[in-house]
Amino acid sequence: MITITNLYKTFNRGKANQVNAVNGINLSIKDEEFVVIIGSNGSGKTTLLNLISGSIRPSEGTIKIDDDDVTSQADYQRSKWIARVFQNPMSGTASELSILDNFRLAAIRTKAKGLSIGVNDAFKKQVKEKIATLGMGLENKIEQPIGTLSGGQRQALTLLMSVMDECKILLLDEPTAALDPRSAEIVMGTADKLSREFKLTTILVTHNLKDAYNYGTRIIQMSEGRIIKDVNSDNKKVLKQNDLFEWFG
Repeated sequence: MITITNLYKTFNRGKANQVNAVNGINLSIKDEEFVVIIGSNGSGKTTLLNLISGSIRPSEGTIKIDDDDVTSQADYQRSKWIARVFQNPMSGTASELSILDNFRLAAIRTKAKGLSIGVNDAFKKQVKEKIATLGMGLENKIEQPIGTLSGGQRQALTLLMSVMDECKILLLDEPTAALDPRSAEIVMGTADKLSREFKLTTILVTHNLKDAYNYGTRIIQMSEGRIIKDVNSDNKKVLKQNDLFEWFG
């Protein structure tokens, strides 16, 4: 469970350009929930995700994962719980390394590193089988530098890599924003499948209201750093897609 209590994040405090990006949020997210966060630009969605991941520290408040207070921990310390996929498809991979080597690095992300990446035939087979599920034909190109692939291909692979090492929380920061419709569909379908298969607690930030409607078990709307709507799984089942558009009317 993720427990957020009285969370604030202020940028440029005391200056003319002060921004209250997150404004007193209290939020509990249960294990295995798939929460979708929507809101206009500047509503605080990505800042909240950054606070949960540990890439920035809150101005006030606490963040707990299960019974562990992680408020003061950096992102690399939270990596034993959290995997993250960014908006930019280039952010989650090492461009000059092969697909296979990228997967190997992902598999040992939180483990002690030796002098060798350590790829064997069993691991190659495992990677090929996982990549084949995407239906992109990349399973026969695992020795190819990942930087030669399209953004959609890289983002789909990044998503698969996010669960190569043990994690329990998956953060998706507008993962389809830079993708063509077909690639976006593959990425979201894969995210949904992985979330259920690995029983992950998943948080998706998106501007895509269609994805917000089609995926996840809970929808949260943010505005001016606050949560203004929180639709649980029961109410989401009776929600209509047009209802979401009306929230922004």
